[in-house]
Amino acid sequence: PRLAVPDATYLLARGPFREADERALLLEHRIDVVVSKNSGGEATYGKIAAARALGVEVVMIRRPTLPDVASAETVEALAAMVDHFLGPAAERGV
Repeated sequence: PRLAVPDATYLLARGPFREADERALLLEHRIDVVVSKNSGGEATYGKIAAARALGVEVVMIRRPTLPDVASAETVEALAAMVDHFLGPAAERGV
């Protein structure tokens, strides 16, 4: 839904975009502040690099601290965790 703000411009595109394209966008729209979340990936790198090169202020939203929970790197490791906590599937009648 559209925001209830005056003079908003909506850009419908899917990145990641090249730094040169981000720089052109920042200049064309006279953007003076970039607000971005730290997603942990490189999808917004072009935007941040372009903003830095142009001296545009960047506000980075920190990723939330995730709860400390058990996790597994593979499906096999996850199945072993389930077996450990619930007992082997054969014993559960599964």
